[in-house]
Amino acid sequence: MRVHIATDHAGLELSDYLVKHLTAKGYEMVNHGPKSYDPEDDYPAFCINAALAVVEDQRAGVDALGIVLGGSGNGEQIAANKVEGIRAALAWNLDTAKLAREHNNANVIAVGGRQHSVEEAAELIEAFLAEPFSEAERHVRRISKIAAYETTGEVIE
Repeated sequence: MRVHIATDHAGLELSDYLVKHLTAKGYEMVNHGPKSYDPEDDYPAFCINAALAVVEDQRAGVDALGIVLGGSGNGEQIAANKVEGIRAALAWNLDTAKLAREHNNANVIAVGGRQHSVEEAAELIEAFLAEPFSEAERHVRRISKIAAYETTGEVIE
C-alpha cells in the first residue's frame, strides 16, 4: 500500500518516525512535507497535496491512503477534507481509527502529534491502515450521499 503523509511543524518529529516505521513494515511512504522544521510553516499546502495524491492514486487503481498530522490534527483534517473525494477522519483512540475505515471508508487519517506519544500515534495509524471498509449497504449509501453533495451540491434525504 502507498501511504501519503503530510504534517505541520508540530507533527514533524512524529512524521519522520512514521515514515521510517511504516516503511520498515512494508508500506510505500510518500512524504509531502515539510522537509525541515519551521514553526511558522503553513500546513494547508502539505495536507492538500497529500490528499490530492491519495485521490489521484485511488482513481488510478492504486491501493493508497493518507496521513495528516499536526498539534491537534484538526486543521490538517479540515485542509485534507477540502479535496474532492477525500474523507479525512480525526482519530484519537483505536475505535475511532478503526471505525473511520470500517464505517466511513475514510481515506485519510488525521492525528494530533501533541495529543499522543509516538507509540500511541503509530498504533492508531497502523490500526487505520489495516482496517478494511465493511462494504455494508448502509455505509455505502451514506458515503454516496456525502459524495453527491460534494460533487453536485444536492442534499439527498
